[in-house]
Amino acid sequence: MRQTAQSVSPMSNEGRNAYVVEHLTNALLELLKDKPINDISVSELVDKACVGRASFYRNYECKEDILKRYLNEKTHEWRDEWDKNSGAPLSEQIRIMISHFETNRTFYKLLNDRGLSYLLKDVIMGICGPKPEYDKASAYASAFAAYALYGWIDVWFQRGMQETSDEIAELFKAQGI
Repeated sequence: MRQTAQSVSPMSNEGRNAYVVEHLTNALLELLKDKPINDISVSELVDKACVGRASFYRNYECKEDILKRYLNEKTHEWRDEWDKNSGAPLSEQIRIMISHFETNRTFYKLLNDRGLSYLLKDVIMGICGPKPEYDKASAYASAFAAYALYGWIDVWFQRGMQETSDEIAELFKAQGI
């Protein structure tokens, strides 16, 4: 079971830690609406989150780590859907992926607007990139596909997320890949 603030006792270490993580995440997302991540100090962040500085460093090495953790949580359902549909055509997988971004448009637009969409590369590589057990042909093929997907997402973000998930899937099919 994944730990959330609601699934643990508020008095336990896990409960306090979930509180800290949730408040730091919400504070960072709020601050990012007004300024770039490099202009946000850790002091400003912990003040906005109403947590101690030590709490930040107990959970994170840097501010980007907050976003990485949040991205991993946000993409959990997408990862499950990707795995469940592993035999589906890649265009269908892309439709599922873009649907996830559409559903969470506000968050991903914020990442893109602040120049942080590069954080998605690791998520995409984790979902559909090469695995240690792959033979060399499979490893290179999955790396090619993962970086291509990242490129498509980046272009879609830069174009203002205009196209729907169905349109992107059709565009992908038209490429004959």
